[in-house]
Amino acid sequence: MPRKPDGESGGSAGEFAESRFAPAGDGDGELETIGTTVRSTRRLLGMTVEALASRAGVSTGALSQLERGQGNPSLQTLQRLAAALSIPLVQLLQGAAQPDHHVVRAGLGPRLPASSDDTRDLQVLRELLTPSGGRLQVIRSEVPPGFSNEGRSYRHLGQECVVVLSGRLRVSVGQEVVDLSQGDTITYDCTAAHWWANPGKETTVVLGSVIPLAF
Repeated sequence: MPRKPDGESGGSAGEFAESRFAPAGDGDGELETIGTTVRSTRRLLGMTVEALASRAGVSTGALSQLERGQGNPSLQTLQRLAAALSIPLVQLLQGAAQPDHHVVRAGLGPRLPASSDDTRDLQVLRELLTPSGGRLQVIRSEVPPGFSNEGRSYRHLGQECVVVLSGRLRVSVGQEVVDLSQGDTITYDCTAAHWWANPGKETTVVLGSVIPLAF
């Protein structure tokens, strides 16, 4: 369970004590909106009140109170709840529903930073094709010929599926190394050490999707 900030106790009084959220206008109405957003998002994720409270580091009593549109939650509490629900804080405060669709035009997706400070990782162009902060992440990557991050294996929570759209890709997962060609797909557990390489003479284009194990 995440550690509670100093000055907050395990009960609802402490969680709603300092840096209180003060909605403008109809405070009760806005608090009800926040409570409804928390409850509906929690249910959408299949989480119990106890599970969300544990993940956010608040008491179940305080969370139940908030979902009923009661109490006076601190901004810190709302920030932790938003993070636990994987939604932007502004969505929690405004109660705005996520759109039914998300369009990214070809070549116009947000560019992701390099996965490390190594200059070789700067060679890989990574384009995010899904909404940031969502439970599903799809990334289009262009891997230049000769690239390899062997010796700099990555391990993190989640499961990843990679489809080779063009070119060749060498993927190492644990102690196994697999060579992929256009149209090939590999899915692996990201908790195993893994790395990529492009053994070909052309840029490799891959489409990767990642789902965190927390969901």
